[in-house]
Amino acid sequence: MVPGNGPVAPGARLRVLLIEDDDGDALLVEEMLADAGVRATLARARTLTEALDGPVSADCVLLDLQLPDAMGLTGLTRLRRHAPATAVVVLTGQNDETTGVAAVAAGAQDYLGKNQVDGPLLGKALRYAWERKRAEQVEQQLLQQQLLASENSRLERGLLPTPLLADPCLHLASKYRPGRNGSLLGGDFYDAVELTDGTVHLVIGDVCGHGPDEAALGVALRIAWRALVLAGMPMAEVLATVERVLVHERIRPLFATLCTVVVAPGRRSLRMSLAGHPPPLLISGDGTGRLLPGDKLGVPLGVVPDARWDPLEVALEPGWSLVLYTDGIFEGRVGPGPERLGHEEMGRLLVDLLREAGRGADHAAVLDRLITRVEDLNSGPLDDDVALTMLTHLPEPGPAR
Repeated sequence: MVPGNGPVAPGARLRVLLIEDDDGDALLVEEMLADAGVRATLARARTLTEALDGPVSADCVLLDLQLPDAMGLTGLTRLRRHAPATAVVVLTGQNDETTGVAAVAAGAQDYLGKNQVDGPLLGKALRYAWERKRAEQVEQQLLQQQLLASENSRLERGLLPTPLLADPCLHLASKYRPGRNGSLLGGDFYDAVELTDGTVHLVIGDVCGHGPDEAALGVALRIAWRALVLAGMPMAEVLATVERVLVHERIRPLFATLCTVVVAPGRRSLRMSLAGHPPPLLISGDGTGRLLPGDKLGVPLGVVPDARWDPLEVALEPGWSLVLYTDGIFEGRVGPGPERLGHEEMGRLLVDLLREAGRGADHAAVLDRLITRVEDLNSGPLDDDVALTMLTHLPEPGPAR
């Protein structure tokens, strides 16, 4: 009804919409605003239907509760449903305060009795009502942000679990960092489980996309993987079952990449399966590193029905470290051009950082420095989430690193 493109700043001209069928009362409101010097632009609608015929672009609405097409609080309810962001001051002709109090309880910001109002009181009520509405909106936005942060925190705890490792010769360091928009969780997840016979299972995965749907699906896949591993299922059956969980739990077409590793009880060999995921980085006891072969790379989960993922056997030497990661760590740019870092260069950076840190270094801190270094090369935060986990074999039990 009133032209404008958003709320005015405090002290500026207030846009007021009067919904009043009585011409005398409407003229009285106009005169009171003018006599009191209230900076306001006044528009009028004679019925609620007329007022709601299109968007209500006013800062505050003066609403008569006795209209031809809306009596009592019915009009207020319809107005708030149509324009929830607009402040409302109700006008009542009744001498008692019961109706006005009920209107405030129903969502109005204030109420005025027609036979008790004057210009200054009307101007103050309009301005205060608008300020109260703005405060309510800020409070509501803050509450929504708190709820979102709480939900993201619960999802993140599900994506990033406490590993189940008992072997004192093994140490697991992990890092997770959200992408450029930290409020949007991705589906990156990891886990580590040691069985009673000493076999250690590792997994890292990445559900495509960002947001709560992807994060929730990542949590479901991680928990399914852990449950299947603890049940003693072979790796091939674990992958096939996790894929079935993905297909049944996703609410739209989504796929996930996965890397699973099984370390033998003697810590001298491992079996690796890749489902569309980059291969781990193996660092030997002398500090040299190499990416494990990716020639048996299988398709991501959820892409091809009845897919197979053939395992690869890898021999291990004492003092090894195995680094699993998601693609967010190596897809950042290097310099202003289109060149990407790539996982081979990422592996070299990590090996160099470990060498600089020296023996006994805090591996979690080294992984954190790796992310920082990659962000520096990218000239800013990475677009994608980053998950890193590093399992280290210590030939002799030592202090946790």
